[in-house]
Amino acid sequence: MTEAHTVDPRSGLEFIELSHEWGHGIPVWPGDVDVRIERTAHHARFGVMSQRITANMHNGTHLNAPLHLIQRGADIAALPIDLFFRNGVVLDIPKGRWELVTEADLAAQADKVKAGDIVLIRTGWHTRHAESQEWFGLAPGMSKGAAEWLIGRKVSVVGMDTAAIDHPLATSLGLHRGGPQMKRLPGLYQSETGRDPRTDFPEWNPAHRALLAAGIPTIEGVGGDVAKVAGKRVTIHALPWRWGSGDACGIRLMAILDRTGAARIEQGGMEK
Repeated sequence: MTEAHTVDPRSGLEFIELSHEWGHGIPVWPGDVDVRIERTAHHARFGVMSQRITANMHNGTHLNAPLHLIQRGADIAALPIDLFFRNGVVLDIPKGRWELVTEADLAAQADKVKAGDIVLIRTGWHTRHAESQEWFGLAPGMSKGAAEWLIGRKVSVVGMDTAAIDHPLATSLGLHRGGPQMKRLPGLYQSETGRDPRTDFPEWNPAHRALLAAGIPTIEGVGGDVAKVAGKRVTIHALPWRWGSGDACGIRLMAILDRTGAARIEQGGMEK
């Protein structure tokens, strides 16, 4: 693996990795098949390496276009390219098991969020990224009110360091859309909290659907060294593929810090 934090010796720009490593054996959404990588040519026989990949696009650090949840929504290639290289903020909102990022959490940091920002939310859950029931089933999520707050602030892209934007019980991991994909999850939630998941999470993907319906692409699986830029304004690189009819794809997510102010992309764009 390459270094996750690199400093350009001429400009002083710092490049911080915000992606999880991708490849064979990475966590995949329960119910999906594994990422399959095959060598179609290899050095011992052919003197060249070539590989074939079979995978769902919703794994690792990936970006979702509105088309993912909104019928006739914009696909990946239809999204303006400037959405994915611009100023933004990494909000530090620590959350534990089954907690929600709420409108109140965001309002408490409203001064850090500007119109047009890429907003990434670091709950701390990126440290649990693994092929595990904890990563998928016990994670925090975003409330519908928080999504509506971000829509009202006219942000450009929203990402979280969790496997999904919504709470696990508001997805097919719980009692939605043919679930539960994690069979024990609804009962575990009810036994540990004393609450009915049907009552607490009556809507399917309400936060994610609200964001995509508003034309705001989402990033799931923010990772890498996101803790190094938590609470900071940075420039963010999140470019997806130019994929017509694409609903989602993996991205190389990076934060760029300009501590000296000598290489700013726009005036006042990257506060320290």
